Amino acid sequence: MSKRNRPSPRRKPRRAQALPPLTPWLLNPPNREINTKRTGEISELAFALASVRYGFGIARPFGDCERYDIILDCRNKVCHDKDSSRLYHSTRPRLVRVQVKSSTQLLNGQYHINAHRRINGRAVPYKLSEIDFIAAYIIPEDSWFILPLAHVLGQTSLLFRPIRSPLPGLYDSYREAWHYLLEPDGLIFA
Repeated sequence: MSKRNRPSPRRKPRRAQALPPLTPWLLNPPNREINTKRTGEISELAFALASVRYGFGIARPFGDCERYDIILDCRNKVCHDKDSSRLYHSTRPRLVRVQVKSSTQLLNGQYHINAHRRINGRAVPYKLSEIDFIAAYIIPEDSWFILPLAHVLGQTSLLFRPIRSPLPGLYDSYREAWHYLLEPDGLIFA
């Protein structure tokens, strides 16, 4: 064996891809939890996957500056609804801007979604010139609410009842309402 292949007696051998030691700030409970930005990114990916399954093309804006998260494009004039095995003839605009929101916790028996943006620390509702739809993802129930912005215009907060709730929810008719994206039913787009 040549001299080069032997380990040096003075140096410690190092691991090939050693991870850095955990620093104390990584051990704090808030840093171990998934933060809201990461939850939002995961929800956007879940919406993109669900949209592709419904036959939409997906585009994302560059960066975080736009009010919408995803742009939907129906590739053909006819889209397929997986749940009812029906074909929809799309009459909506070619591109639709969607803001994806998500919720994980119950607040007084309902899931809360912030349907606003912030300007100088103040909650400002979305405008029709900014987005077309809000897609609210209730993570524990794995259910989507597809809300046309024209139907919730001016509201900054939305409350959704759980599936098993005996009381009717204000937005129950929007649960899994993917047909709004396919047939806007007279919705006004900017």
